[in-house]
Amino acid sequence: MTVTLPADLPVTPPLLMAFDLDGTLIPDAGREVQPDAAQALARLRALGVKLAIITGRDTPPSQVLRVMEPDAVATNNGGRILIGEDLHTEARFSDADLEAALAHELDGARVVLFTADGLYVDLPPGVEPEPWMVLRQFRPLADAPREGILKVGYYHPQVAALAGRLRTTHPHLVLTGAQDPYPHFLTVTPQGAHKGAALTLIADALNVPHTQTVAFGDSDNDEAMLEIAGYAVQVGSLPLLTPHANTRVPQQADLGAFLHAWADRLAATR
Repeated sequence: MTVTLPADLPVTPPLLMAFDLDGTLIPDAGREVQPDAAQALARLRALGVKLAIITGRDTPPSQVLRVMEPDAVATNNGGRILIGEDLHTEARFSDADLEAALAHELDGARVVLFTADGLYVDLPPGVEPEPWMVLRQFRPLADAPREGILKVGYYHPQVAALAGRLRTTHPHLVLTGAQDPYPHFLTVTPQGAHKGAALTLIADALNVPHTQTVAFGDSDNDEAMLEIAGYAVQVGSLPLLTPHANTRVPQQADLGAFLHAWADRLAATR
């Protein structure tokens, strides 16, 4: 496809490009980078662009890591950050905040607790686990430790009510989901654990000025990093993100062509 790039794309080094995963770099619930996007990432890396993953997932797929070779990875909506292979930041719930995040009135909800090395799931009677939970060899919620919890996830049709209550009683907690495009899924992370903060911390660690950061995202949990990035690229058409975007890629499948065109422009300036 032919891509017409905006005139204001940043091309002056250093550049840091930070990508959400699901719906942005890879299809929703996918595990692989499409070949054209993978080739474009290799070109950008060869041109000196630093690359980062900032995802709501707790573990990026191994194929994505191999293809991208990121300089930094932020998981759990930015709460856990690796710079190279080194742990840079890990936001954990306090006992009181974890108690508040787990106190819910959602009858029949699936609840998932995430730690750095595993996940713990509360499944209502008769509800089968998701395939990804089985793949990750989940353990019962009752076996979860009281320390080291990085993220709490709820699956239930009425998660918006829980989100509204927590925003009132614990406004310092970070809530995403419970609205389009994930109205039945709510994520709770500790104070300061959001993608905007992660982008800032990664840029500082990699010595990239904040004005030279580029964020790519498609969903509500990407709003914070698109708002704070020096240049914001919306993937898809979620209205919530449009006010924060400098430009837009119509759909996830178009990202590879967009990145190739950006690499062409970068190469032309060298």
